[in-house]
Parts: sequence; structure tokens; C-alpha cells
Amino acid sequence: MVALFLLSVIAIVLAVNLVVSAVYLLGFAEGPQFEQAGLSQGMRLVPMHVYATGAALTVAIIAVVSIANIIGLADGGARVARMLGGRAVSSASKDPLERRFLNIVEEMAIASGVRLPQAYVMDNERAINSFAAGWSVSGSVVAVTRGALERLTRDELQAVIGHEFSHILNGDMGLNIRMLGVLAGIVAIGSIGGFLIRLAGEGSSDDVRFAAVLFVLGLALFIIGYVGLFFARLIKAAVSRQREFLADASSVQFTRNPDSMAGALDQLRASGAGTLIQGRYAEEMSHLFFGQGIKVHLADLFDTHPAVEERIKRVQPRFEPASYRKQRSTGVEMTTARVAEEGAAEPAPTGRRAADIGAAWGRSAAESALLVGALTSEKLGYAGRLLKTISPALRESVREPDGASAVVIALLLAPKEDVMREQLQALKLGGLTTLAERVERAAPLTRDLGFAFHLAVVDLALPALKAAPEMAKRELIGGLEGVINADRRVSVHEFVVLTFVREQLLAKPKPARAGRRIAELKAEAGTLLALIAHAGTRPDATGSRAEALQTALRAGAEVMGIDIPTAAEFAPAVIAAAFEALKNLAPMQKAVLVKGLFAAVSADGTIRVVEAELMRLVAAILDCPLPPLLDELDPAVDVSCCTVISPRMTSVNVVAPSSGARKRTTTPSPAGTSRSRQNPS
Repeated sequence: MVALFLLSVIAIVLAVNLVVSAVYLLGFAEGPQFEQAGLSQGMRLVPMHVYATGAALTVAIIAVVSIANIIGLADGGARVARMLGGRAVSSASKDPLERRFLNIVEEMAIASGVRLPQAYVMDNERAINSFAAGWSVSGSVVAVTRGALERLTRDELQAVIGHEFSHILNGDMGLNIRMLGVLAGIVAIGSIGGFLIRLAGEGSSDDVRFAAVLFVLGLALFIIGYVGLFFARLIKAAVSRQREFLADASSVQFTRNPDSMAGALDQLRASGAGTLIQGRYAEEMSHLFFGQGIKVHLADLFDTHPAVEERIKRVQPRFEPASYRKQRSTGVEMTTARVAEEGAAEPAPTGRRAADIGAAWGRSAAESALLVGALTSEKLGYAGRLLKTISPALRESVREPDGASAVVIALLLAPKEDVMREQLQALKLGGLTTLAERVERAAPLTRDLGFAFHLAVVDLALPALKAAPEMAKRELIGGLEGVINADRRVSVHEFVVLTFVREQLLAKPKPARAGRRIAELKAEAGTLLALIAHAGTRPDATGSRAEALQTALRAGAEVMGIDIPTAAEFAPAVIAAAFEALKNLAPMQKAVLVKGLFAAVSADGTIRVVEAELMRLVAAILDCPLPPLLDELDPAVDVSCCTVISPRMTSVNVVAPSSGARKRTTTPSPAGTSRSRQNPS
């Protein structure tokens, strides 16, 4: 792409200088040497500073327009969706087609560990098409046309959304938005030409010669604009085609349903709706779409997407269009009743202490790190089961901002009634009485949910929370802090949830450019490694448990190339600073960091639920989405059994769950004495 872009700039500069020299000879050259010279000789007589000025102005225009467009797209996917006429779909939507769309997006997000993208519908587009856009995984959007919602079956729409999730997980979105900005620069000359033509037509008749020169210059630049358009389309075609093949194949891998992917592609040609987008920015954004969004001449050269027939052949070589269409559902099968049924199955709690459950982990640290951004059909099935396990009342609550904020806070309420009352009272004393009442009403919905559900529920709540006013976001964060500090004990799980929610609600759509190395952030990497390692072992452990802790720390430190961390207590400010710094690691360095963390938690060959969910939360903060690690659906989890932060939020004392009888966790009281909390086995 870089070579094509540089070639396009050179071609545009040469074309502009050709026009500049012609305009100079036509309107400004004086003297017998110009009158007697032919065109080619006259061009050689044009002063070099004229060519240099033309080249400098051309490059400057391309650079300024490109940078301005990239800055203008700072809002990321939401900005792109609005430019294409997209409407954000409310998570509380009652429209059955939109609910089906949202359910599919939720399944895909939970299965992959990606933050739930904002869903958009292009209501005025009757064709079948879709796109994903955004600067980062956490700030992505997924949009579909009204035609796709109305004409595709659920399985076909799931295949299309799987295609878009592939673009999210493979990092295509940032490249696509940068291409929008860069390509705007090389077609800007044509826009300037159009402006000069209009200016010449609106000028006075007093200076006909000047108007004529202006018109000729504008016409020439307008024609030159097609040089930019030629290269813009060539660049988009070169970059996009192979990525579309990869996204199709990834969707099949996600769903294990090649017929649905082939069927969705077949509908692009069979439905009569086609794929062409009618919006104003269809040309600029044609490389984003699921199908060919614009009609171009010389399709073999300029089409941004491979031929539908070739795409179908690659995903399902034995696809028979006639038989598929005959057995295909003729209507959209998702009715309002069907939507309601999706959340109706709620298994009874097993009563097991799921945080203590350990599963054999048969992957090496390197294999575990490859799970970042992975989405499989097994995880998609797990996500569907998990969503059905969550009660309909809870899912309904998180679809609007007030209910979503109450549910997120309720997740962190203590299981003991007296402690929970203290937490609710802390909200009221903090001036959040209304919020406290909503949290109290939400508490029964979350009481039996354990670690495996927390990240999923927060993810389901995020779209509504992100749409809330800034004041409501601040109140939520203040409410989380109040509940966490009310009992003067803050677990690492609570602290990481707070950090995650704050990051999601207050982060800028376009993240800072990441390029740091672990070697520059050894202290921060050591802090995170120690935090993860201690989540599974008490700091005062002796004998084999102490050896296991050291084994975990050594395993992680060796992978990261850092010294073995020795701290067992951490100031919350230090933990927060570590997260903030490590978010700026280069992508490959983040992979090393995640590999090291996996080496620590799996050093004993097992991973427990508490460790698995803590890994997923930490990875989410680092924008390294991890899918569910353990396919264990048990809502009866005691969440009080892990790392504890002291009452004044000044240090972290790590306390692991005990596998024996009851254990006692001791933390300092405000007066310097100590108090204890009984943790049931």
C-alpha cells in the first residue's frame, strides 16, 4: 500500500506540474523565447521555482487533507457509521429484527472476549451489506443495512456478523480508517479543481482572461483528480481483496456453518437487492463493506471485493444454489416471542464453590497467548449457553442506562446481608440515594452470579452505559468506589472491575499510539505479574504452597525477561499506574506480557475460575481480548475469596482461596487494630 501511495503522489505531482507549466505559458510567460518555442521546449523554459512551488503545494495539500481527515475521524467507528447514515440501535430496542441483530453481536462478543460493539442500522439502504469500523477493539461498531436485516436468515446474518468480527479481531479496522484519511488526500486535488470551476463561473465579466485561466486550471485539476481516484481505487482493491477472503474463512471457522456463509453470499446476487450503497460517502468507504459497495468500470482491476462466485467457492466448494434456496427459510424466523425465549432457561445454582474449581490446562504459555483474539465455534456455543443462563429480567435491566449502572454495582455487593447494607448506606451517604435504591432492587438479579458471569454482564451493560450522560457515568464510577470501599476491604477482582469500567467509559475513541517495550516497563510488568501470581496463593503461604508461588513468579518473569518480583503488597495507585503504562506496549510486546501471565497462572498445570476470569479482565483492560477460558457455567460462586486491598486503599494483601476448612482473612482497621472476615468454604 505504501508503494502505491507514493507512486500516486508522484503521479499527481507530475500531472499538476504539467498543468502549472501550461497555465504559466498560457497566461504569464512573456518574451520572444516563449513565443517561438514549442510546447515541449516551452515547458523546459518554465523556471524551476515554478515547478518546485507546484510540487510543494501539491504535497502539502495531500498531507494536510489526509491529516485533517484522520483527525476528523477521531471518534472512530461511530463517526464512520453516522457518515454512512447509520442509526445506533438501542440495547432496549423492541424491534424483533434489531433484537436478533443485537443477540448475534452479544454472542460473538462474549465468545471472543471482545467488548460489545455498538450496533448500527443503515435504515435507508435496502441492499444487503455490512461493515465494522473503529480505532480499537474496545471502540468498535458493527453496522448492517436494513436490507440485510430483512432478507437474511439468522444463520446467514450470524455468518455476516462473524465476517465483521474477523475484521475486528485481525486489526483491519484501524488500517481501514487510516486509509480513509490518506486516500482523501490524493483525491483532494480533484475537489479543488471543481471549486475553481465554480469560482470561474461565478466571477465578473470584467476579466475574461483571468476567468478563462481559472476555468482551465480548475478543469485540469478536476481531471487530475481522476489520477488520484485511479490510485485510490487501486490501493483499496489491493488491500481489501485478500482480507475479504480471510474474513469469510474466519466466519466459517467461528460458526462451523459454511452453508450459511455461502448462503449469505448467494443472497448478494439472488435477492435482487444487490450490495450497492447509495450514501454520499459510499466511494470513500467502499473498502469497508461486506460486499461490493460501488459500481466501477474495469471491475477486475478496481473492485474492492473478490467476485461472489469465487468467495462462495472458497468457503463451500460443494455449494448448490438451487437446492439451498429451495430449502432456505423464506422469512425472518426471529419473532418477539423467540427473542424472549433466548434468555428464559435459567439453571438452578449448583452450590459449588466455583472460584476454587481448577481445570487441567493442557496449553503451554505460548499456546495460551494465541487465544488472544481467538473465536471458535465451541466458544460461540458457550456464549449462547451463558446468555440463556442469565435471567431475562437481568438482561432487560442492562438495556437501559439506569438499570445497567445498578446491575454493574450490584455485581460487587457482598453476599452477607449486613455487609451489603453497609455498602448501600455508603452510597446514600455519598449523595447517591436514588442509585442506591436501584442497586438494592437489582441485587436479587445478581446475587447468584459468579466470576464466570461478571465480565459478560458488564459487557452487556456497556452499550447502555456508554450512551448515558457524562454525569451518569461519573455517578456510576463513584458508586463503584463507594461500594468497594464500604466494608474497608477491596479485592483485586473488585479493583480490576472498577479499573475496567472506568477505562471503558472515560477512554478516548482513538487510543494513543502504542510502541513501548517490556524492557522499558519492568517494574510495571512485575507489579502485574505479582498480582496475578498471588491471586492463586496466599502471601504468607509456607511449604509446598510457598514453592508453588515462587514457581509461578519465576515462570512469568522468565518469559517476560524481568527480575522475579518480591512484593506481596501493592498500593492501588501503583496498580493503576502499571495498567496505564502497560496499555502503551507495542502489540507484540503485549503478546509477551500475556504469555508471561499465562505462564504464571498455569505453572501448576491448572487454572481456577478466579484466575481465569482475572486474566480475562486484565487482558480486557490491555485491549487484548481473551475468550472464555473455562467452559464452566456455575452461578454459585463466592467472590470474597481472593486478593484484598486495605481499608484506606493504600496496599493490596493477596489472599488465596483455601481448599481446607474455613479460613480467616485479617486486614487492618482504621484504628490500627485488626478485624476479620469469615470466608465460607
